[in-house]
Amino acid sequence: MSLLDRLKHIRIFRSLIYGIVGLFTYPGLALFNKVTIEGSENLENLPKKNVLFVSNHQTYFGDVIAFVHIFCAVKWRKFNKLGIPYYLLNPFTNMYFVAAEETMNSSWLTRFFKLGGALTVKRTWRAEGQDVKRDRDEIDTQKIDQALTKSWVITFPQGTTKPFAPGRKGTAHIIKNNRPLVVPVVINGFWRAFTKKGLTFKKVGTPLSIRFKAPLDIDYNASVEVILAQVMEAIEQSKDYMLKGKHHALKENAGV
Repeated sequence: MSLLDRLKHIRIFRSLIYGIVGLFTYPGLALFNKVTIEGSENLENLPKKNVLFVSNHQTYFGDVIAFVHIFCAVKWRKFNKLGIPYYLLNPFTNMYFVAAEETMNSSWLTRFFKLGGALTVKRTWRAEGQDVKRDRDEIDTQKIDQALTKSWVITFPQGTTKPFAPGRKGTAHIIKNNRPLVVPVVINGFWRAFTKKGLTFKKVGTPLSIRFKAPLDIDYNASVEVILAQVMEAIEQSKDYMLKGKHHALKENAGV
């Protein structure tokens, strides 16, 4: 393990990273745009370890950064709001997030974010802008398994910011292997407000929403296909939700 990898496991160091990132990103969430948070009371009594957050994905970093703000606010007993970000003085650091290795190594800024607790994994379906097909790296799986033994982990089952993309079975394997408490999250508005990386503005004044649902009741002995389908339904990225979205758009265009 490299020195930088060791640093991201040190609480004081990660507190510093979260404080710096939080300070610079707070205006984008609460001042230039308007974030609405629902269900953060579901976070209050979660165990300190083996909790897996599953969410749809709209930007590379904006989504995770928003989660960090909310986790920190809840630690200070601020529910469904951010308010003044004094919570950054003593941030919540008992979390990691799964991210593509290629993305996290692309620049000095992404390497800086990596120190905030990124669990970097190799995509099994895409590399360097090209479609590929390769097996899961067992080392990547072990990183996530080890993180769950001591903390919370955030993952994005689709592995892409494209809406209604199919979920990846790796998430279901993680759930079967570790039997974590699985908390679904649904986000919206980030793709309108921020560029793809989620670090610069595309449009200000955008409503942002983040909704934490109650933990799922999962049959851990079910097949990976069944578990994945349950997760995709919970984060509202299943085929049924896609069809509902298209139907709603047609009604709006028709003026119904």
